[in-house]
Amino acid sequence: MEMRELRAFVAVVEEGGLSAAARRLHVSQPALSQTISGLERHLGVKLLVRGSSGVKVTEAGTALVGEARAVLARHDQALRVMAGYAGPGGGALRVGIPLELPSGLLDPALAELAEAYPETRVQARHLSTSDQLTALRAGELDVGFLRERPSGPEFDALLVVRERLGVLIAAEQAAELAGPDGVPLDALGSLQWVGFPRSGSPAWFDELTAVLRGHGLDLGPEAPEGQALIADVKLAAVASGRAFALAPAGWQQPLPDHVTWSPLAGHPLVRRTWVVWPADSRRRDLGRFIAALDRSAESG
Repeated sequence: MEMRELRAFVAVVEEGGLSAAARRLHVSQPALSQTISGLERHLGVKLLVRGSSGVKVTEAGTALVGEARAVLARHDQALRVMAGYAGPGGGALRVGIPLELPSGLLDPALAELAEAYPETRVQARHLSTSDQLTALRAGELDVGFLRERPSGPEFDALLVVRERLGVLIAAEQAAELAGPDGVPLDALGSLQWVGFPRSGSPAWFDELTAVLRGHGLDLGPEAPEGQALIADVKLAAVASGRAFALAPAGWQQPLPDHVTWSPLAGHPLVRRTWVVWPADSRRRDLGRFIAALDRSAESG
């Protein structure tokens, strides 16, 4: 059994249903249902009985939930104890990073961290916003870069990047659609948006799609669960001439000759990135890293 499976099971029991638990865990309901089903298969017992009014815990599920809470409490306590030993700095600083993080953001902060705390090793993981939140709550990350700011007192957050998004489209279409200030968003109505699953970053997805729909765009079916919106996926879809994708200026990936980037007229889409860390963290090397990011954000 994995810690994430136990946390998912406890959340479903405490919330009384999959929908509420999925919102609490910042994951999609189908993904949560698959996690619970996988746990049941692994254990060889039925833990929950699903119904129209929610879920009912079986006898085996009742036995597991008590054990799961005890295991999770001990796991979290062990992480807190170890964080105390790592408080001044040293060991690994585990950092969550989304796709398309601006290349110049991390370099100065990492250089300053290496000079001030040479014993600290940085371990980076590419994760979505939702996966980073889950890992932060589980004590599996020390700091993350998220596309939305988490609510509540559990985490501290600092806005470090604002990016005006432009559009990737076929070069011939750009020549037809672009005006003096760029491509109007409502001119893209005949193309399909190359999007990402809502479960990866629900708040950012909702903000983004509200703007797109407000300009008359039909977004079509949602991207499949677990699909990572990597550069190759974007470019392959755009190159067909039937789709558009969003990207910031100075996108790091080289573009094929038949694909171009254009600004969006009026800059209607701004992507924000927050650096997020546990509010009770006592690590001084993390504090130095955050301070360096803050200075970099101010100068940028």
